Amino acid sequence: MENTDWKNMPFGYIKTDYNIRCLYSNGGWGTLEKSDSDYINIHIAATALHYGQEVFEGLKAYMGKDGRIRLFRWEDNARRFIHSAEGIIMPEFPVELFREALFEIIRLNRRFVPPYGSGATLYIRPLLYGSGPEVGVKPALEYTFIIFVTPVGPYFREGFKPVDMMICREFDRAAPLGTGTFKAGGNYAASLRAIIAAKRKGYSNSIFLDAREKKYIDECGPANFYGIKDNTYVTPRSDSILDSITNRSLIEIAQSMGMKTERRPVPVEELESFTEAGACGTAAVISPIAKIFDPVTNKIYEYSKDCTAGPITTKLYNKLTGIQNGDEPDEFGWITIVD
Repeated sequence: MENTDWKNMPFGYIKTDYNIRCLYSNGGWGTLEKSDSDYINIHIAATALHYGQEVFEGLKAYMGKDGRIRLFRWEDNARRFIHSAEGIIMPEFPVELFREALFEIIRLNRRFVPPYGSGATLYIRPLLYGSGPEVGVKPALEYTFIIFVTPVGPYFREGFKPVDMMICREFDRAAPLGTGTFKAGGNYAASLRAIIAAKRKGYSNSIFLDAREKKYIDECGPANFYGIKDNTYVTPRSDSILDSITNRSLIEIAQSMGMKTERRPVPVEELESFTEAGACGTAAVISPIAKIFDPVTNKIYEYSKDCTAGPITTKLYNKLTGIQNGDEPDEFGWITIVD
């Protein structure tokens, strides 16, 4: 990877040396196999194509100052992967097999891990889909697991700076008791109309409300929402949002900083009482929110007037990224070294 401009790398796909694949058939998983192809052969009647039997995960590998590669809470990703698979009736991919594939894919593509201090990371994408053919609406008998990696720059090119968002009432991302708690591709497809509508009006992303009553904050685009007030970290509890590993981590960090934390329904009107707000997830870690526009009430909730993140959001971000990069002590036991 000589002459690579790591500091200006986009958040997109760059071909690496290998990906790893594994086939489920006859009631069991086969052996892991490596491939140097970016393409897959898929049956025209595969359930992934017709009935949305597909889930995925997203995690990152970080190069530390000491030259060692770090993984952040990978076991939580493995367990959430199983939860998602169960949610749309697919076989679970065992945690130990997940670990084997994860460590092997990093070793095979070690030269693509961005250097320490570049701001770039190695993004890791495990994928599971129904590859067996079915014409009727039912689960497949055959499934394919793939894990690939690609070096990526920051999710937002402008870096850790507040963005503007818009509340969306016209579209729902997921319904209560639906697939919202699973990391399934269909949830992201369902969010696209709202995201594009927000961008066309000059906002970075949309904020979804609960599908039943349109009274409470649900997801924040493809990420979890949080607000800060009275030394308290507040984040929504909902049956239709993804259980973000980043959000869980921020809750623990906030508690270690002496803050109170609350996971509960967050009514739209409460936005007015927050002094800081943000969206959190693997890709961007934290996206501080400058303002939220509600097109129905025509209200604007402001959290930053000088284009800088608030002090608590900044502390949370610096602590979490410090742990991920090996610059802060891992007092929570979240980091695994890839030898």
